[in-house]
Amino acid sequence: FSVLCLMISALFTQLCVLWFKLTGWSLQGTIPLEQKQYILVVAPHTSNIDFFVGVAARKLLKIDVKYLAKKELFKFPFRGLFLGLGGYPVDRSKKNSLVDQVVGFFNDPEDFALCVTPEGSRKRMDTWKTGFYVMAQKANVTIVMCGFDFAQKKVIISDFFDPSGDMESDLVYMHEFFEKITPKHPEQSMYQHT
Repeated sequence: FSVLCLMISALFTQLCVLWFKLTGWSLQGTIPLEQKQYILVVAPHTSNIDFFVGVAARKLLKIDVKYLAKKELFKFPFRGLFLGLGGYPVDRSKKNSLVDQVVGFFNDPEDFALCVTPEGSRKRMDTWKTGFYVMAQKANVTIVMCGFDFAQKKVIISDFFDPSGDMESDLVYMHEFFEKITPKHPEQSMYQHT
């Protein structure tokens, strides 16, 4: 059954790529394949359609970036499906923090790249959850920003940057990138779109 789930996730991915191309989406920027460890920050996140765009972009960029989900989702019969779509199980019941779990994933000998949405919700949020920044610092990994611009139908990817340790300054830099991105539902974005 796991093989069937993997086949379904592969088919779903191909359908996302087909939809991406047929509806006129394109990529602006790239992620070098030799870059194996990083945190991919995707914002603003205002719609479930972001998932389809992200699945297509992940395939077209040929990157193996993961997203976190609670470990309970990775049981029969859906384990293969979530794994095939880039899901990575985390144990939320453990006493150690999610940040420490993720740092452990980066410290493992395997290559690990993680996608996060710092709003943590599709609803309007006025601040970000900054756990991703702490993860990047503790794991000593770089950050890349990515926005799904629905006005231009472009997945826009930034250059990589290493956290400076001055989180406030780095977040200002990141917000300057994302405020130029028009999400599916601009009214739900923390940025003012005209």
